[in-house]
Amino acid sequence: MSAPRSATRIPQETDKPRRFVFVLLDQFSLLCFATAIDSLRIANRMSGRKLYAWTTMAEGGKTVACSAGVLFQADHDLDELSRDDTIMVCGGIDVQDATTKKMLGWLRREARKGLVVGGLCTASYTLAKAGLLDGKRATIHWENQDSFAEEFQEVDLTKSVFVVDGNRLTTAGGTSSIDLMLKIIADDHGEELANAVADQLIYSSIRTDQDTQRLSVPTRIGVRHPKLSQVIQMMENNIEEPISPSLLAKEVGMSTRQLERLFRRYLNRSPKRYYMELRLQKARNLLMQTDMSVINVALACGFASPSHFSKCYRAHYETTPYRERGSHAARLSI
Repeated sequence: MSAPRSATRIPQETDKPRRFVFVLLDQFSLLCFATAIDSLRIANRMSGRKLYAWTTMAEGGKTVACSAGVLFQADHDLDELSRDDTIMVCGGIDVQDATTKKMLGWLRREARKGLVVGGLCTASYTLAKAGLLDGKRATIHWENQDSFAEEFQEVDLTKSVFVVDGNRLTTAGGTSSIDLMLKIIADDHGEELANAVADQLIYSSIRTDQDTQRLSVPTRIGVRHPKLSQVIQMMENNIEEPISPSLLAKEVGMSTRQLERLFRRYLNRSPKRYYMELRLQKARNLLMQTDMSVINVALACGFASPSHFSKCYRAHYETTPYRERGSHAARLSI
């Protein structure tokens, strides 16, 4: 193994390590937590200094299960922290239920001290619920973007991999924890150390806050046709007020018939059908992740009436919006 590469700034022996407090919510994402903490460990190893320290907390200091079912014993309860600490809340599945009143109160209290507070994966929801992202730029996993945008309109939601806005940090989940931690390491101790950490992680494509989290339209649909991608992008950006196929075709310089043939050839469905599926997918996300009424969900997804929405939803998912929400609530209560 080659000798560790030195950072731009070499800390002195008397320097106090920067401490990260990882707050584990029930059903948190193991990947987000593990990659964040391991980035800090490797930074210490590559620098030959203890630049970073870390600990874990959970409500009640209890054992917490991650979304993969592995159990973690937290080091501490939600204790009082030092102003130099950095809080990283780790979210995952069903973050709404994991965001308790006690957790929100603790976060607000600690944030008033001026601490840096971050949310990994879906924990951006927890930060927003505590009011810590009001007027801030933020991001969250793409699957939770629709519900987040509806509930927290005072937050400037982006589709970035991660966002640093003052003393608030948010990530989109998955491997984005690595990107955020590499930025923190670079800011604290220089690009050279951050690059050394990335090399150790075999992480060759370091992303910035300018990179978006989802794959491009051509990659997602498996088709590289510029006009088809452009139309799908317009559909995704206009869910609440759908655009007619004729106007979509006109926007890309095609006839409606040509657009129909394009969708049939590459996606085996009509533009109208594809658009409907996008709207219903958003509706399902809102039903599962928010407390919005079925009527409001229908309106947010471009349906003029609840009855039409229910009819379309049942035809696609073989259940009604009301039953979908009821079955989801029943699963959570088990």
